[in-house]
Amino acid sequence: MPSVDPVVLVPVKAFADAKARLAPVLSPAEREALARWTAERVLAAAGELPVFVACDSDSVAEWAAAHGATVLWHPGVGLNAAVNRSVADLRERDVRHVVVAHGDLPRAAWLAGVALPGTITLVPDSRDDGTNVIALPTHLPFQFAYGSGSFRRHLAAAVAAGLPVAVRRDPLLAVDIDTPDDLTHPLVQEVLPSWLQTNLANPTLDRR
Repeated sequence: MPSVDPVVLVPVKAFADAKARLAPVLSPAEREALARWTAERVLAAAGELPVFVACDSDSVAEWAAAHGATVLWHPGVGLNAAVNRSVADLRERDVRHVVVAHGDLPRAAWLAGVALPGTITLVPDSRDDGTNVIALPTHLPFQFAYGSGSFRRHLAAAVAAGLPVAVRRDPLLAVDIDTPDDLTHPLVQEVLPSWLQTNLANPTLDRR
């Protein structure tokens, strides 16, 4: 099988605005710290692959540059347009394959392994609702459509267009952090930083 030499694209929302659904259990400072922590883990999962960060936040851009990533600046356009435009930018830079991974995957690992030659690879979340990771050749006419039900939507769009598509069910990449329940997932609990595991605002996270 031909080898694939992808880059990794990580769309990252302003840290201060991230994870609003965790407000019942985490303070604003904790949510911001958590968003930074998960995003750093996703960047680390890229390994030696080049990393690009799509953002519209100065603080995220500074963070990305400090972590050796290239910033793709798309202000005020929303997630889908930012990713679609970023893939177009990468295509213009002669990038042939990209792995798009969201920045809230606490167990992200070996993102290079998601990419398959000539194929769109979809990695759904643990609920088969969202699409945590998508890898694809940049020349394919594929439009990103994130939001509720995006996995089924992405899969149906690829099939309808006759594009080569594969579904990869990865127990680690399927784990994300969107809701308080996600913080109690065993695979998340194994890696949460200690300051979150003993958060007094959420007794269910205390591992005494």
